Amino acid sequence: MSPGDFLGDSHEVARALIGAMLVVDGVGGRIVETEAYDREDPASHSFSGPTPRNEAMFGPPGRAYVYRSYGIHWCLNFVCREEGHGAGVLIRAIEPLLGLDVMRERRGLEDVRLLCSGPGRVGQALGITRELNGKRLDQSPFQVLSAAGPFPIAMGPRIGISKAMEVHWRFGLQGSPFLSRRFA
Repeated sequence: MSPGDFLGDSHEVARALIGAMLVVDGVGGRIVETEAYDREDPASHSFSGPTPRNEAMFGPPGRAYVYRSYGIHWCLNFVCREEGHGAGVLIRAIEPLLGLDVMRERRGLEDVRLLCSGPGRVGQALGITRELNGKRLDQSPFQVLSAAGPFPIAMGPRIGISKAMEVHWRFGLQGSPFLSRRFA
């Protein structure tokens, strides 16, 4: 995918990413769950404007925004809309397809369903670190390939937030066993 593919509203990009392939240094799989965030959204890191932590979110579309959650997990977002807006898509879960041995070693477990079923797990399995913050998604170490066809998509409220909980900007591959949490 090129930076132009990330110019849409975050909820449109989040939906379009379901079924896309995400690979980082040869390790990855099919994106099966995303969440959208926008600057006008009180649940977004960009809601209060640019800070040193969220600066990448205000950069050009088609870049990575990486942040640490709860001081433990690195989480990967794709920056979207126009530069300066502050919107992104959190990659919540992928179906592991490439580099499973590497993922198992990084995560310390065997169950393929648990390797990438949550944003922190995705970060750990793919080796996401702060050094990837602001990097282009169309250049090494990233490879993001468009979805290879229409996929049945479920949608519902986002997870783990305390504001704008009524916004249904969580998208997933309907019926996937690799989701972080089932849709109602």
